[in-house]
Amino acid sequence: MADIGESYLQEALRKIPSLPQARKHFVGHLQTNKAKAIAAQFDVVQSVDRAAAGIALSKAAVEAGKTLPVLLQLNVSPVERLGCPTARAEELAEVLRGQPGLRLEGVMAIGPLTLDRDEILRAFELAAKTLTRIGGSTLSVGMSGDWREALRAGSTMLRIGEALFGPRAAKEIAR
Repeated sequence: MADIGESYLQEALRKIPSLPQARKHFVGHLQTNKAKAIAAQFDVVQSVDRAAAGIALSKAAVEAGKTLPVLLQLNVSPVERLGCPTARAEELAEVLRGQPGLRLEGVMAIGPLTLDRDEILRAFELAAKTLTRIGGSTLSVGMSGDWREALRAGSTMLRIGEALFGPRAAKEIAR
């Protein structure tokens, strides 16, 4: 089966009806107020970065009658705002494992915004080491611009939408 990902719930709601059969991954920031819709529409959530989001998602998954595979989103970049700090990953992993509607399968991380290939590799290696500590089989690191470093670090899942579909159109700024 094919896998596809989407970062924005509203865009996914427009696209999903016209998609072929595929396993749908939510890869955007998980807002607790959107957990119910995300649990209903997606098959995997890659961006659980805090306990409150995981608890809300679990509740929504249980209400939808399913167990949702999730990835713990790590912050491996000095400038990234989202993601669980690697030092707190075990604590969050235990919370997620305790949720009846979730199945923790691994980690996801976004590489640092830099052209320094060694810095990107170090960040992905930190994600891989964290996966080893918390357990799981999925290491979702690497996107269109840094997939080579991701593979060197052991990535089992790449997110390469831009390479396939081109850059996302800039969102209009409301005035």
